[in-house]
Amino acid sequence: MVERQHKVDGVDEVKVGRTSESASHLSRYPAYKDSGVPWLGEIPAHWELRKTKYLFEERSEKGFPDEPLLAATQTKGVVRKEEYENRTVLALKDLHLLKLVRVGDFVISLRSFQGGIEFARHQGIISPAYTILYPINPDHQPFYGYLFKSRPYVQDLSLFVTGIRQGQNIDYQRLKNSPLPVPPPDEQRAIARFLEAIDRLTRRYISAQRRLIALLTEQKQALIQQAVTRGLNPDAPLKDSGIEWLGEIPAHWETIYLKHVATVQTGLTLGKDYGSLSLEERPYLRVANVQDGFLDLSFITTIRVPQSEIVRCELQTGDILMTEGGDRDKLGRGYIWHGEISGCLHQNHIFAVRVNVDRLLPEYLILLMTSPYGRRYFELTAKQTTNLASTNTTKLKAFPLLLPSVEEQKRIAEYVAQQSSGLVSAITRTQRQIELVREYRTRLIADVVTGKLDVRGVEVGRTSESASHLDLEDETDFEEETEEITPDEEVLDE
Repeated sequence: MVERQHKVDGVDEVKVGRTSESASHLSRYPAYKDSGVPWLGEIPAHWELRKTKYLFEERSEKGFPDEPLLAATQTKGVVRKEEYENRTVLALKDLHLLKLVRVGDFVISLRSFQGGIEFARHQGIISPAYTILYPINPDHQPFYGYLFKSRPYVQDLSLFVTGIRQGQNIDYQRLKNSPLPVPPPDEQRAIARFLEAIDRLTRRYISAQRRLIALLTEQKQALIQQAVTRGLNPDAPLKDSGIEWLGEIPAHWETIYLKHVATVQTGLTLGKDYGSLSLEERPYLRVANVQDGFLDLSFITTIRVPQSEIVRCELQTGDILMTEGGDRDKLGRGYIWHGEISGCLHQNHIFAVRVNVDRLLPEYLILLMTSPYGRRYFELTAKQTTNLASTNTTKLKAFPLLLPSVEEQKRIAEYVAQQSSGLVSAITRTQRQIELVREYRTRLIADVVTGKLDVRGVEVGRTSESASHLDLEDETDFEEETEEITPDEEVLDE
């Protein structure tokens, strides 16, 4: 899908399939000048530089309690909160103190230093802790909508971070004096049109690839479900499983609770005061480290705890890591720990299931837990809210196992691994293609809005009408949290 092309004047070009022949052969501007701004570098000689405060005004209107509540998100911009339920907490009082946001405004939220300044797609009210900006010239909005989310600009925002609230916030009093590039109006429109077209094309491609992943995953899940509920012998006699929503299983299999053949180890409670006890620093796993079918160990946190906690929470090879909950589709996701990090502990929102290998193999249990059968159990027994679900040790210990002999468990695990290897490879390959296309889009936006590539006169190939109406979720598959600050909380922060 993505193939690297030749360089033009030192600028790497990347071609996305047949997205656009012209888009893959962009050139630099004929003349440049030094902007004097590190994140911009050289800009086209005819572009101007102006301070942010001369391009945007701050909006600080309050007293609109009847307007809908808004949420600031890194991927969808500023949207109505009712359309984007997440781990958000907002006290439904003193709404007259919240700030008014109009369509087309830009919002500097508490997470903008991570992903850029968010664009408002709806009118409503939002946290008074946020800074609301609107362009003095409305024609500037499309171009700066892309600039404010571009990688170079987001990296520059870190220079304007202040505060200690879970992170940080952006000091607009300093940011407003920072310079921004100002292409001529017709060029701004050309840049916005080009990037909108590229955006539609890449979203359409990503949407199609995600549908392919869903189909491949469905095939893999069907394979696993058949193997862990009916075994490998199609002629084996069957019996009623005793589980209402499952039906029959092989007659020689047992049905017993997980607690009879495994223990469930709970993890560390963060922020605990251990008094005068001697402490030892150890690495520990967070929920973000345990994904569906793999571990993300790119960032590991450490913690200082006493020896008693180390003994209680240290992971052992063969432990099955399972998350307590979160978004519904993540309930029950897990992975077998193979001792990737020596002496590693785990957080209390992760369970470590340690099996009796004389009765149950970890490889078989992980198949059972992540099969449609296993997911159905955890969904039925989970504590659920609007968009979240969680389980506990009691429910986990009561997980009903469909238990063949250890020898048969081994054959089933080997069969599933062999038969699904092609599907797994295809899923991995498709996910990699999505990552490459996202990276292509990110680099292209950065190069175009900072003037490294000239798109004047470039026409991007047409897409189907439906492509322009794709849900932003089609290209978003990572976790995100919104954060809203109540008026009361803002007073406390001050």
